[in-house]
Amino acid sequence: MTLRTKISSGLGVSVLALAVSAVALPTIAQAQDAAAGNQDDAIVVTGFRGSLDSSAAQKKASSSIVEVIAPEDLGKLPDLSIAESLSRLPGLATQRLDGRANVVSIRGLAPDFTTTLLNGREQVSAGNNRGVELDQYPTELLNGAVVYKTPDAKLIGQALGGTVDMKTVRPLAYGKRQVVVGLRGELNDLNKLNPDVSNKGYRANVFYVDQNDDETIGWAIGYARMQSPTQEERWNAWGYPDLNASTKVIGGAKPYVKSNELKRDGLMGVLEFKSDDAFHTTFDGYWSKFKDDQRLRGIELPLQWSGAQLQPGYSSSDGLVTAGTYKGVEAVMRNDVVHRDAEIWAIGNNTQFQANDTLTFDLDLSYSKLKKTEENLEIYLGTGRGGGVGATDTLGFTMPASGGVISFKPTINYADPALFTITDPQGWNSCGGAVPNCQDGFVNRPTIKDRLQSIRLQAVQALDGGLIDSITVGANYSDRRKQLIDEGFVLTNKNYPASPAVPSSYLFQPTSLDFIGIPGMVSFDSWKYYNDGNYKLTSEALWTPGRLTNSYVVREKVLTGFVQASINSGGLKGNVGVQVVHTNQQADGFAATNPGTGTISKPITDGAKYTDFLPSLNLSYEVAPQTLVRFGAARMLARARMDQLNPGVGYSFNAANNVAGASITRSPWSGTVGNAKLRPLMADTVDMAVEKYFGRGAYVSVGGFYKHLENWIYRQDSTFDFTGTPTPGNVTPTFNQGLVSQWQNGKSGKVYGFEGSLSLPFSTFSTALDGFGFLASASYTDSKVTEGGAKPISMPGLSRWVVNGTVFYEKNGFQARASGRYRSKFLAEVSGLSLARDRVMAAQEFVVDAQVGYTFQSGSLEGLGVLLQVSNLTNERFLTYYNDDVRQVRDYQNYGRNFMLGVTYKF
Repeated sequence: MTLRTKISSGLGVSVLALAVSAVALPTIAQAQDAAAGNQDDAIVVTGFRGSLDSSAAQKKASSSIVEVIAPEDLGKLPDLSIAESLSRLPGLATQRLDGRANVVSIRGLAPDFTTTLLNGREQVSAGNNRGVELDQYPTELLNGAVVYKTPDAKLIGQALGGTVDMKTVRPLAYGKRQVVVGLRGELNDLNKLNPDVSNKGYRANVFYVDQNDDETIGWAIGYARMQSPTQEERWNAWGYPDLNASTKVIGGAKPYVKSNELKRDGLMGVLEFKSDDAFHTTFDGYWSKFKDDQRLRGIELPLQWSGAQLQPGYSSSDGLVTAGTYKGVEAVMRNDVVHRDAEIWAIGNNTQFQANDTLTFDLDLSYSKLKKTEENLEIYLGTGRGGGVGATDTLGFTMPASGGVISFKPTINYADPALFTITDPQGWNSCGGAVPNCQDGFVNRPTIKDRLQSIRLQAVQALDGGLIDSITVGANYSDRRKQLIDEGFVLTNKNYPASPAVPSSYLFQPTSLDFIGIPGMVSFDSWKYYNDGNYKLTSEALWTPGRLTNSYVVREKVLTGFVQASINSGGLKGNVGVQVVHTNQQADGFAATNPGTGTISKPITDGAKYTDFLPSLNLSYEVAPQTLVRFGAARMLARARMDQLNPGVGYSFNAANNVAGASITRSPWSGTVGNAKLRPLMADTVDMAVEKYFGRGAYVSVGGFYKHLENWIYRQDSTFDFTGTPTPGNVTPTFNQGLVSQWQNGKSGKVYGFEGSLSLPFSTFSTALDGFGFLASASYTDSKVTEGGAKPISMPGLSRWVVNGTVFYEKNGFQARASGRYRSKFLAEVSGLSLARDRVMAAQEFVVDAQVGYTFQSGSLEGLGVLLQVSNLTNERFLTYYNDDVRQVRDYQNYGRNFMLGVTYKF
């Protein structure tokens, strides 16, 4: 057991011990509440403690099992994005991208099984599937979030894991004029790893909310700007092939230093009008522009998977070569550039009309769209054109005993621009056979477009007396269109077949790769060199069918009718209802192959219509003062991933089998196929929880859940009809059926777990401890899902243990707090080429953030706050690995710490 495991396990035990001990607190809390009486209700608590009070109150009042993020103050959630805030909630875990929280898993279910809403409306996503990249939503523009772990019939966008509903401010409910201005500087302590990207940045925001004198019109507008630096030392391995029957060895490596400059602009506006008690309408809009510029410089080192030879005298341990020397290493030097640009628009209108004292109508309209473009530019240098041509290295390597970054001992000078020139060092491409060794670089250009519009109408009829206090009937219609265009181009230098040196006007000082033992490499302004017209671009789609079969358009038209009864009788509260969901899904793609003469293809369209019934029940019973027992049961769905609905067919036609008497077992056809007819993942779920509230912002909660997955989507062999699919030379097929690997709804499974959380302001015990407090949560999740075999698979995004803890002090304007979040190992989904997904195991991690600040309470500086924050305080790495062996590292990413110092002013 590692030290980190001991610490993390100890934290989990401590959390559970505190939760159990808190059961004894009601007597103390009730005595304090009785002594405080109504006077306590008049105390106004703001800041972090105020957010705890609000979160606890919303959690208690909800008829569903929820977790709540309430803002400390207007525009004052401290995190870089809402993803960071969500990562500290019980049962939630985030996966980091470039050091920042990016997507969220709820109860062990991956981001594609989570729905994200903004003011109750489903949002488009910047990925090629459904999971929303939450780092595009700045906390300065949001007024909190609610995470629904159990659904109700009125909740549109319910999902297997849970539903995140982000909120913006409502000016009339806010009830006062407020202006907030903030500015922070940011610094990464890894310094400037690449010469053309700074390690410094800033955040700035302004927020204004107001109402007219009659409080019939309210308005709010907020703007947030972030320019955040990321520096990263990254070790990446190709993989670990077998050296012999009992020993594996590294096949190749791609270490590099990476520098990001993330620019994000966000704008939020709300206009609210309430003429009287009968009419209330709200218009809100959100815009975000996200620009991520990266520079990556490193050296790709082909080892076992190349012509290099491992020399005798190597060392091995437990089936893995840990040290040795490769002779004949022909390196590929990389000066890469990545540009990611995404723009989101989301607008909506909600109108409520009260027809009489008991009947209310609600109309909601929304529209959101996104466009994301990427340009992943690879620029190569080498010692000769084609494999086995140039100068080679005799390269020693040493692997740390516990895994991590391999250190090298080179024998050639990688910083020599006369030795490393612009070329195709390994002969990775021949441009479809026409131009040998033509790949002097490559550029991937995937584009995503996502559009979602919806209309919702509901009526609420209040009832007098009895178990049911209201009935809600309504319908929601949504129309979504998502498109992925996958493009890639081979770059051939205009001086081909020569291998020119980098012109001196583009050269930088050598970039250090000391973290892997290489003192320097040739570094130049590859982006400028590329834009100056020094390369010819050739579309890879001319000979690679995957560029077409990866591209798709998916359209979903969903009509949801619902009816829900609200229960409120004595200590019993809750709801019972049902959704009827009719789906019309259709997708466009391509069937494509390359018979050796270039890509041939045809467009294809497929789809399905189906109806699902989703009943739900939520009950909450106050068994004792401030003690609630909750029960939830529901049938839930999660739609198939967009890339699974892609009907694209990558196929082969074997002319040798195209004979009379061909059959399904000896067919000329074979391939890999998507499936636009896929049905959603369905699950029957049960939840139970016990919650005890005592004093302001204080509660303890324990609970468990069980989800029976009716089906699971995975690739299976099936029969496919290739009628009408083009053949090489337009040969007439003798048989049109073939066996293919296709996404199908398959076997069932289960996901289950337990959760505990504690919110404990220490003033609960003594007024002498006023201002101090502690938050903690722990969750355990497990699953059993199979994909045709007997051995259960690892569910994407599932960490068995997720533990969070925060200690804080806040009083008289001073605040200090530290937060730690731990998640055990999990199957991560990381981006491959052209947004394709690679699944690889990620090691456990424990991330610590801290902040300290002071806000002036009186005098001429009243409202001015100063804040110092540190993210990733312990410099926790992100590590993924192969073959269930943490020594066989795929990626080792060292991000460093980010320090932020700034001021806010509220008036």
